[in-house]
Amino acid sequence: MEMKGKAKRFAEKAHAGQYRKTGNIPYITHPIRVAALLESSGASDELVCAGYLHDVVEDTTIGIDEIEKEFGERVADLVRSHTEDKSKTWKERKQHTIDILKTAEPEVKQLIIADRLDNLLSLEADLQRIGPDVWNVFNAGYEDQKWYNMELLKHMDDGLPEKERPKFFDDFSAVIQRIFH
Repeated sequence: MEMKGKAKRFAEKAHAGQYRKTGNIPYITHPIRVAALLESSGASDELVCAGYLHDVVEDTTIGIDEIEKEFGERVADLVRSHTEDKSKTWKERKQHTIDILKTAEPEVKQLIIADRLDNLLSLEADLQRIGPDVWNVFNAGYEDQKWYNMELLKHMDDGLPEKERPKFFDDFSAVIQRIFH
């Protein structure tokens, strides 16, 4: 329990002053929802911590070494597996995530899909609130987003034992069908 609380506090501090792309919503709400989704599906403490911390290295000045020092090698490895190289193009970064998902261990798959599910649920709410203009806020429009999410859907179960497939994978599939019908 203590490690998860520490990870939440660490992420809150790291993301202080950051906001989601729409709605003036504090950014930390996203990692908190990702961690809660993972925890509710029975994830390990390390994976829940990675849920809180998954965007820290990518979106703040904190490096992976500090994550490893504070939370251990396993949490750092999970965060590292889902940290994008922002020097690459959007398409290159997303292709890298797709390639990782194809052969990733179950916990990495769960982290990637939990992150995408929360982002898509937020996008779906924004589409209802703002309409199709919401696509202009993102680095990639409807067609690119559709490609990325459909590729994740196509590969999320690759090599994944059924007993390690959380129910939220079905939720991910459903939200993709609603947004990208």
